[in-house]
Amino acid sequence: MSGHPLIWNSEAECMPREQLEQLQLVRLQQTLQRVCRNVPCYQHKFKDCGFNPGDLKSLDDIRHLPFTTKEDLRLNYPYGMFAVPMSDVVRIHSSSGTTGKPTVVGYTKQDISTWTELVARFMTAAGVTREDIVHIAFGYGLFTGAFGLHYGSEAIGASVIPISGGNTDKQIMIMQDYRSSALVCTPSYGLTIADRLEKKGIDPASLALRVGLFGAEPWSEQMRCELESRLGIIATDNYGLSEIMGPGVAGDCLAKCGMHLAEDHFVFEIIDPDTGQVLPRGSTGELVITSLTKQAFPMIRYRTRDITRIIYQPCECGRSLARMAKTSGRTDDMLIIKGVNVFPTQIEEVLLQIEGCQPHYQLIVDRVNNMDQLEVQVEVNEHIFFDEMKRQRQFVNEAEKRLATVLGVSARVKLVEPSSIMRHEGKASRVLDKRKQ
Repeated sequence: MSGHPLIWNSEAECMPREQLEQLQLVRLQQTLQRVCRNVPCYQHKFKDCGFNPGDLKSLDDIRHLPFTTKEDLRLNYPYGMFAVPMSDVVRIHSSSGTTGKPTVVGYTKQDISTWTELVARFMTAAGVTREDIVHIAFGYGLFTGAFGLHYGSEAIGASVIPISGGNTDKQIMIMQDYRSSALVCTPSYGLTIADRLEKKGIDPASLALRVGLFGAEPWSEQMRCELESRLGIIATDNYGLSEIMGPGVAGDCLAKCGMHLAEDHFVFEIIDPDTGQVLPRGSTGELVITSLTKQAFPMIRYRTRDITRIIYQPCECGRSLARMAKTSGRTDDMLIIKGVNVFPTQIEEVLLQIEGCQPHYQLIVDRVNNMDQLEVQVEVNEHIFFDEMKRQRQFVNEAEKRLATVLGVSARVKLVEPSSIMRHEGKASRVLDKRKQ
């Protein structure tokens, strides 16, 4: 195990690939039979494509099944996708519904138990133990993040501080007084906490924090380094989405070379987002997930819109489960600038490599005289912002040159003073696309 923490479920996480794929096949066949009996949406989808659940003989046959999209969930709002009676549903969560009707998901008692185990797995892999005091700064409510990490922490035996989101000064006071050792929040809010510590003159080394578990939004390796250096912690990534389970779908081990996928509970595919065709192993594309054990709300080939790749090489931690790379963006927040696909995380990668850049930026997209224009507003430290004009111009030139090289499209960089870009307690809002107005 190379000194890494004990595995939460060694039988599942170190299963030989052949045995794992046989388990996946059996569970997939059972799930297809169940949704075909109980979910009208899937009954219609299977009938339309001429598929019978008994036709699935191998995992490769999954590519013949139709996709499920967020639109399917909206059309069947609120409970039309449930595969069990409401009397068996013990928990209901939903998305924020910022782009229309929220997507509503349900859990049976067994689903809650499964969810707890999967979160405990990735938290253990990330170094959390029963000796830790876990500071959960996700918002409690219909959002799944806080509850998932809460359950997982308690299953490990750790102490939980359910402080929820917001009020950064109080967060810091609680960290100091209660000796929080594991921080749970979005990476952007982790940086907000780091900013506030600096302004208050508090040395992060005076805190008990040692690990941070960050998720709910894409973030770069540069931001990981920023969080680790400024908070004095080990920063790990985790992945989940409400439609599938919530957090617990995948998570980093301490090797930090990709998030281990819970393959005994899900089947993962990478597809071309334009054609829907399954891509060869190792390719980068859109992640598609099929749930294998979810009782109340099973999803068949759900299109996540997240862009990533799956890594099948062995990991030094000893787990045999495949890993997923950090998501590089989403197909639905991807910007198309002059015909070029641009993701906010690509820009973040570039900015955080430039000395003096702060990890806070805003992308302004507009169309002027029928031409797309991209402006990158970026905070810089006080030394640069209040320096002579020549120094500022050199900084802007370097940033614009690097962005053009990486993105393949030009961007105008505008320097803004420290702390002028809005801070976020949840997911960061990076893009203002005026073309949509």
